[in-house]
Amino acid sequence: MSNPSKIRVWDLPTRLFHWLLVVCVIGAFVTIKVGGLWAEYHLLFGYAVLGLILFRIVWGFVGSGHARFARFVRGPRAIAAYLRGTMPRTPGHNPLGALSVVAMILLLGYQAATGLFSNDDIFTEGPLAGLVGKDWSDRLTGLHKLDELPILILVGLHIVAIVWYRVAKKQKLTRAMVTGDAPAEEFTTGADSARDTAGTRLLALVIAALAAAVVYGIVSLRPAAMF
Repeated sequence: MSNPSKIRVWDLPTRLFHWLLVVCVIGAFVTIKVGGLWAEYHLLFGYAVLGLILFRIVWGFVGSGHARFARFVRGPRAIAAYLRGTMPRTPGHNPLGALSVVAMILLLGYQAATGLFSNDDIFTEGPLAGLVGKDWSDRLTGLHKLDELPILILVGLHIVAIVWYRVAKKQKLTRAMVTGDAPAEEFTTGADSARDTAGTRLLALVIAALAAAVVYGIVSLRPAAMF
């Protein structure tokens, strides 16, 4: 972080969130396709996704500068300026990337929430399915399944965008999400680094623990017979 040739773009909590979400989404997708007893692992991955989304929402308000919604969620004018190429590059998400982040949070949050009420008509159901009855659980299961395609499309667009930025603009977005840093020369003069201190990380740990506690509280409503 003391190297003037680099800018800290992403703090450690944001990077951990990103890669844990990747692992959990892939795990949830694979386990539900395999089916059978793997459905229980699908639920576990779903709980993890819910906790991660809760963390990211809170972190979007109190986290380091580049991770805050107020910093990267822009209006139509900013998006138009970015598309015209008249907006200088600053650390963090660009206006189009911001739309992708918001869409991902909404779609995955919706998917995790509806999964709490879903069932597979065999022996696995979400922890809240019994609270709404079989008819409503079936409806929410249908909505849960319908959300799969939009998520796959969004993930595909995300991957295409990463490749395009790497090939066309020579910007290594993935490396920044791994190391946290990007070359300072890629940004306008005076671009600020994300705050990534022990205090920041401790705050993130507290928020993550609270998110995990909320998810655990929801899961504890699941009938004991279903474990």
